[in-house]
Amino acid sequence: MDLSGLLAEYRLMAIIRGDDPSACERTAEVLVESGVRLLEVSLTSADALDVLARIAARLGSGAHIGAGTVLTERDARDAREAGATFAVTPALGEGVDAALKLGMPVLAGAMTPTEVLAAHRAGATAVKLFPAGELGPGYLKALRDPFPHVPMVPVGGVGLDDLRAYLAAGALAVGVGSPLAGDAPNGGDLDGLRRRAAEFVAVARG
Repeated sequence: MDLSGLLAEYRLMAIIRGDDPSACERTAEVLVESGVRLLEVSLTSADALDVLARIAARLGSGAHIGAGTVLTERDARDAREAGATFAVTPALGEGVDAALKLGMPVLAGAMTPTEVLAAHRAGATAVKLFPAGELGPGYLKALRDPFPHVPMVPVGGVGLDDLRAYLAAGALAVGVGSPLAGDAPNGGDLDGLRRRAAEFVAVARG
């Protein structure tokens, strides 16, 4: 799987995290119908592995499904068995190492320059700059000065206006959770999700 190429092509990854398994599945379907092709299902969601497996089976080649909040070797192994094709972590550690050993592309969480370099050297496909909302596009731009060849994907508190700014600052792609998903993964408004997804896709591909 060429995760780097997919991130560069779509420039948007939707993060699904919720307490209603059926609603998480519906959220994934609506996102894909709306043109969002990269999805991360957080392992902190209710029945996350079952949700991930059902989404992967139902959506097939229409989307690329990753597992988020991969912290341990078991997380990585279980996620791959459930159908995840890539792993996303909030930080460096066992989850990164285990996923890489399993041959899964990894978005490895990092915040400081030292962590960014460590994630890159560990073999991460891209660095998940997290929590991006607390840092801002200016921080990403500053990091790209010493690390121009390290692909970075800001995640955490990224809204529609932030998407434009992060892409302009040099982000390979942007990961978006609640500003895009809203309350849909908890059984909320799917029509609102469709509207937001259309807006995010338009900006990401514009």
